[in-house]
Amino acid sequence: MGTFGGPEVLELSEVPLPEPGPGEVRIRVGAAALNPVDVFARAGHLTAYLPKRDRYVLGLDVAGTVDALGGGVSGPAPGQAVVGLSPWLATVAGTHAEYVVLPADAVTAAPAGAGVEAAATLPLNGTTASLAVDALAVSAGDLVVVTGAAGGVGGYAVQLAAAKGAEVVAVAGAADERLVRELGAARFVERGDGAAERIRALAPAGVAGVVDAAALGAPLIGAVRDGGRFAALLAPAAPEAERGITVETVQQAPDAGRLAALVTDVEEGRLTLRVARTFRLAEAAAAHALFAAGGVRGRIVLVP
Repeated sequence: MGTFGGPEVLELSEVPLPEPGPGEVRIRVGAAALNPVDVFARAGHLTAYLPKRDRYVLGLDVAGTVDALGGGVSGPAPGQAVVGLSPWLATVAGTHAEYVVLPADAVTAAPAGAGVEAAATLPLNGTTASLAVDALAVSAGDLVVVTGAAGGVGGYAVQLAAAKGAEVVAVAGAADERLVRELGAARFVERGDGAAERIRALAPAGVAGVVDAAALGAPLIGAVRDGGRFAALLAPAAPEAERGITVETVQQAPDAGRLAALVTDVEEGRLTLRVARTFRLAEAAAAHALFAAGGVRGRIVLVP
């Protein structure tokens, strides 16, 4: 991508094979998910945060096999199936490519039994959801709200909170009620105007916390009990703290230890990996257009 704009700015380019430096691994990409951050970056909304480049390769998530090790790296071993998360805003090492070089501490073994396309949906969304649920300090029996519960981050947050024993109130579209209940939600609130009021009616004493994956923002804090917790994913959507409520904006970063724990959650059945559709890299523009059209459940995935 040499310029910013609509999906039509995306193009395939031949570039030199990246070489891993000290502390890095090169991964032969098997699949890479398409996330909102990729769409925002392509449209030019992140230019103020990016190092200057003539061309950018998008993509943060990756599943593939280790191809080469840099100096000082003893593992994962070449040929091992891995998943990883690129520190893209700092390095612009995009995973929508045939090969990508990542820090070794951003990579862990892929979930056993999962296809490469499914595995590629885990790193970014799973890490973000894990951090958000941790920010709520969930205890068994807590009533917590997850907005955007049918989405990539929200779906994982529902499952992770339920696995901790929380009673999850899922906020999503009416057509997604069955899905979010299958993911572990105990209660359902339809999104849209009045959603905050519907939550308050359902829990007059207030909920213990909110994971605001849909960035609904300030109206929701009134549904949180005094001294509760609110996890925002986007700083502009984080409400002002009030009534002793802790408001935290989740800042994800590559973390192999956290990712390894999420892999275990997948292997032990606590997390469901969802692929909406797969495209070849040459079809990236069509993938972006489908994402922009909305209504996709699960992640769109690109494969070389």
